[in-house]
Amino acid sequence: MKIGVIMGGISSEREISLQSGESMVKYLQDTKYDVVPIIIDNKEDIFEKIKGIDFALLALHGKFGEDGTVQAVLQTLGVPYSGCDALSSALCMDKDLTKKVLQASGVRIAKWFNVRSINDISYGKIKEMGYPVVIKPNNGGSSVATFIIHQEEEVEKAVLEGLKWDNEVMIEEYIKGDEITCPILDGELYPILAIKPKASFFDYTAKYADGGADEFIVELEENLEKEVEKMALECWKALKCSVYARVDMIVRDGIPYILEINTLPGMTKNSLFPKSAAGKGVSFSRLLELIIEKSLNVRA
Repeated sequence: MKIGVIMGGISSEREISLQSGESMVKYLQDTKYDVVPIIIDNKEDIFEKIKGIDFALLALHGKFGEDGTVQAVLQTLGVPYSGCDALSSALCMDKDLTKKVLQASGVRIAKWFNVRSINDISYGKIKEMGYPVVIKPNNGGSSVATFIIHQEEEVEKAVLEGLKWDNEVMIEEYIKGDEITCPILDGELYPILAIKPKASFFDYTAKYADGGADEFIVELEENLEKEVEKMALECWKALKCSVYARVDMIVRDGIPYILEINTLPGMTKNSLFPKSAAGKGVSFSRLLELIIEKSLNVRA
């Protein structure tokens, strides 16, 4: 079977995507698959470059990769692909829609509202939340243009910066606590990881720079672990995820809140999902094989 590892893309996360893709290619080379790297530089590339492959292993992040666009194209062309389908990918990429679905499902989330211009900013709503607040692009990833804002004078500038990256910006209640992430494969929760950033929060540098954060498997108190697992799987079901995804949470005073759901999380050997799998005795190569196998089962 010829596997095309699709990487690159046109989003702000292109460099991270290339790292994920190169890592996937490297760790699949000694498996039963014929693996070829496919680097996407523009939207039109996908039509020409996927010719001849039997399966698309997606290493894309952000817009035109994680938002359901590529998934819909591949589906239309009859090429099976890895991870969540187009609908689920689009839902999870749009942070506002994600929150609305989870809120309707009774899953605990931080308060928020979205703006499309500085004229939409409601300082009354921000006051109700209380400073600091988090301001970030609605469809962004990797914490690009994400700010923790402590006073009213900083709000407009942060919104304007966010609007450089997206046409909608989220203003969200800041939950100060311990960040954890919950990888899920085929509806099964893998070992939970704690994230301890060296900076004030898990920003772009903390995520991708060497030593930017400590990430390790953690055993939570029994009742908390049960609630975290329940919430993670409720997200999986409510957002119609399939194959694999990663649910990020923050725990404040023993109470977990959902941050976001990643449908194409980073996939270098040192990324969070492979670290979790290693704690279960699943090597990175085997994890990639499982993703391929379970994706083919879903889309056969």
